[in-house]
Amino acid sequence: MCGQNSFLRSLGVEIYASRHRRWPDDVKAQVVAETLEPGATVNAVAARYDLLPNQLSAWRRLAKQGKLVLPAPEIDEPVFAPLVVCEVEPKEPPRETTRTDNDIRIVVGEVRVELAIDTPSERIAEIVHALGTRPC
Repeated sequence: MCGQNSFLRSLGVEIYASRHRRWPDDVKAQVVAETLEPGATVNAVAARYDLLPNQLSAWRRLAKQGKLVLPAPEIDEPVFAPLVVCEVEPKEPPRETTRTDNDIRIVVGEVRVELAIDTPSERIAEIVHALGTRPC
């Protein structure tokens, strides 16, 4: 158990005397990402991190809902995703904003994300990955 606690602390998990643990979001995302690897199971990954499988499943639900941003998968070569452009009729008149034409805007359904032009491409990829793709 001491070795497991040392491992978890090295990841940044806070462990209290009551055995309660506070998991940083980036560690949760890393653990969830491991369950998405080919051949991985929730039970096996949960055992590796001394978690109950239902807790890990709850984190997976958060990721699916976009409330937990998973790290972008590491790949050896660039991957391109198809871009689908479609017209969406606004439900309400657009509000005045202070955005400039140089802002980056990502719109998926009713979700709208506006980013500064100097946002790193890795962060943009993480956000797009978290939003998933939906056909128009």
